[in-house]
Amino acid sequence: MNNKEPHHLDLEQATIGGGCFWCLEAVYQQVSGVVHVESGYAGGHTENPDYDSVCSGRSGHAEVVRIHYDPQLVSFRQLLEVFFVIHDPTTLNRQGNDVGTQYRSVIYYHDDKQKLQAAEMIEALSQAETYSNPIVTELSALPIYYPAEDYHQNYFVNHPDQGYCAFVVGPKVEKFQKSFLSLIRQ
Repeated sequence: MNNKEPHHLDLEQATIGGGCFWCLEAVYQQVSGVVHVESGYAGGHTENPDYDSVCSGRSGHAEVVRIHYDPQLVSFRQLLEVFFVIHDPTTLNRQGNDVGTQYRSVIYYHDDKQKLQAAEMIEALSQAETYSNPIVTELSALPIYYPAEDYHQNYFVNHPDQGYCAFVVGPKVEKFQKSFLSLIRQ
């Protein structure tokens, strides 16, 4: 998985947030059909935010990942299915011990098709009472996106033994692997 901006004409993008971006990046890097995953920030009011301003909550941004994927190999819907399994979409502005608006559950849609598919999935999960609490995932048009600092890219790959990675990221990767055998990159 290279960390260069992909230049493939048929790729599509998805931008989502569900807690710490290290977790999402680590999972989506393993999805077959995903060409590139980049950690970043979106949805805030500060230009050119940095990690400190995002973590403080001052910038209003969420930690997100931008996923470049081949829709011939993996669909937006499949990416959302993974999303709704690997994080808790029912906790407002938190994932586990990570608390703050920067950890909100959010889908930033790139077009009307993504908006419709995400809304339909949220509705279906709600109707099926998949979760014991209501889904609070924000669904909004893609705002300005800012890539995170270089040291956040490929974080789990580069720091698998770091405490947060071992105890938080690793279990999310394992949950993905157990739940989505058919989507694991070979």
